[in-house]
Amino acid sequence: MKSFSERITDALIADGLLTQAQLQETIDLQQKQGGRLLKLLLERRTVTEQDMMIGMARCLKTPPVTLPKMHVPSEVLDLIPKEMIQMYKMVPVARVGKKLFIAMADPLNVLAMDDLRRDRPNLEIIPLITTEKAVTDFLNASTTQVKEGIDEILKDVDVSDVELAKQQEEEINLDKLVESSEEAPVIKLVNLMLVQAIKDRASDIHIEPFEKQLRLRYRIDGVLYDSTAPPKSIQSALTSRIKIMSTLDIAERRLPQDGRFRIRIGGRDVDLRVSVLPTVHGEKIVMRVLDKGTLNTNLDSFGMDPDDLARFKMAIDAPHGMMLMTGPTGSGKTSTLYAVLTQLNTPDVNIITVEDPVEYQMLGINQVQVKPEIGLTFASGLRSILRQDPDIVMVGEIRDSETADIAVKAALTGHLVLSTLHTNDAPGAIARLVDMGIEPFLVSSSLLMVCAQRLMRKICPHCKEAIQVPPDAIKRLGLSPNEVAGSTFYRGHGCSRCKETGFMGRMAILEVLSVTDAMREQILHNTSAQVVRELALKEGMKTLKTAGLNKAKAGLTSVDEVLRVTGNT
Repeated sequence: MKSFSERITDALIADGLLTQAQLQETIDLQQKQGGRLLKLLLERRTVTEQDMMIGMARCLKTPPVTLPKMHVPSEVLDLIPKEMIQMYKMVPVARVGKKLFIAMADPLNVLAMDDLRRDRPNLEIIPLITTEKAVTDFLNASTTQVKEGIDEILKDVDVSDVELAKQQEEEINLDKLVESSEEAPVIKLVNLMLVQAIKDRASDIHIEPFEKQLRLRYRIDGVLYDSTAPPKSIQSALTSRIKIMSTLDIAERRLPQDGRFRIRIGGRDVDLRVSVLPTVHGEKIVMRVLDKGTLNTNLDSFGMDPDDLARFKMAIDAPHGMMLMTGPTGSGKTSTLYAVLTQLNTPDVNIITVEDPVEYQMLGINQVQVKPEIGLTFASGLRSILRQDPDIVMVGEIRDSETADIAVKAALTGHLVLSTLHTNDAPGAIARLVDMGIEPFLVSSSLLMVCAQRLMRKICPHCKEAIQVPPDAIKRLGLSPNEVAGSTFYRGHGCSRCKETGFMGRMAILEVLSVTDAMREQILHNTSAQVVRELALKEGMKTLKTAGLNKAKAGLTSVDEVLRVTGNT
């Protein structure tokens, strides 16, 4: 008689989800290092969790269940102790009469079933099968939303004590501030904010004080959304807690402060950069969420046009020269440069960066934090970096003529220089460098490529629907009705998964300007952005609007989003 593992692998092979060669390779690995065969198949990503779940469900004759789509009442969750739920990674999903249905990643866990039957002897336990990730995600969501809601956390807060302290606002008692920030409700509240931000893929958390209330907002996919705010009465304790976590001065409430801290959620480290700004009604706090798990380091998955991607890769493979990323704050320029650095990060090259601030800490790359207050500026840092025998240099931003001059000369003396510049489009970067005092012949000799970038929201796949594009939108895009006649455009209707926004996630669109021989000649004689743009378009450059429109035609984003992001570019 075949073992359970053999029955599962037979089912996966029959469904075309596993080949005999892949199975044999995993069996050979199992004989060398030990471990369970099914676990090795998952760890090696030979089979997905979803496929494994369906195969196990069929062999065990146990129904599969999709946890993210289920709403479980709190009274059902309370039927099993929290410790047991966490220990065995299982979720009680429904009770029908004397039957209790349990979603489990491993329905063959005899210990879990025995403990359940001992804990609930009057109920018949019926196992359902799901994936381990679905259970973990569900437990994270339910503990933050159902059990640890703001009202629940704050029910023990004594408001009268806080009101009394408010009358003595100018008298700062450090002991009391520290003590209040260490109270359980405040700690839970800050933890709730952080977990919720990471769960919702937020890039920033805003805590804003007003005269009679606090405001809590999350920036998700580049847009701010309101959330349930804590009461004004715990403002001081909340601010002190975040300052203590960021190792800032809790007694200083008159000057801006910057700090950072790291938390561990769901087995991964997440860095948070904290900025505290005094306002008339208290200190406003913004926390930037720097989650390496969401950092895209694969250039091929950026969704670039194949021609643009080929030119992009050719530029970063050059032994020396300068590559610039342009765009407004929050357009993903630095993240794209990190993806480039990840690709270039090999043992045979020395990579050094000078940044303000260091967003993500990366193994194998020497990163320098700018500190203007002690004289460590981009220019002085870059000058010192060039004495460190670098092959590749990344300058966080070219802000002044001194930094621009050193960066250009570094590119001419055998270094690959990557940097960012604040201009609206790619051709404007060339004119900006000349305006900074860099001679046109130096710009034409050093520059390899300029890319303008924006981040555009993607349509939620769960509520996507085809639409008729309004004539005024077609006109604003600069198109004729005939040009859009053969294309189908979509929008997100709005659903619970995308929080009724119609969008889920973001993607980059790029305007890629390669500096060809003809372009170098043009820069020497005329660096006007308009002239450079006309030549670049003749040489095949796609504008940001064209890149966005191609994404809309492919059904990835909406026409309204293209107009919102690209405007009149």
